[in-house]
Amino acid sequence: QVQLVESGGGLVQAGGSLRLSCAASGRTFSTYVMGWFRHAPGKEREFVAAISRSGGTDYGDSVKGRFTISRDNPKSMVYLQMNSLKPEDTAVYYCAARPLLRSQFADEYDDWGQGTQVTVSS
Repeated sequence: QVQLVESGGGLVQAGGSLRLSCAASGRTFSTYVMGWFRHAPGKEREFVAAISRSGGTDYGDSVKGRFTISRDNPKSMVYLQMNSLKPEDTAVYYCAARPLLRSQFADEYDDWGQGTQVTVSS
């Protein structure tokens, strides 16, 4: 099991950027696949990005070319750089962890953070 704490959310104007961080506890962080999901009111939880232990990445279609996921294994950190933000990116963003393989399905992730709010104004 790994404990996750997100930070870096806030209010930003459309076209702006934010960088989310997720701090993980646990000695085996480097063995986990890390993912970012988001949940907006009235919408389904949405896959944003995932990164494997070796750095391979996947992105949701709505964020490709704008968001970048990265990880720093020695620091047990995962990041989500969000550029060219749009009002439709407004949501609570969650960091999640699972073993072995990347996945775009939230129910395949075992551990979740508490979430951080991102609000993009038009």
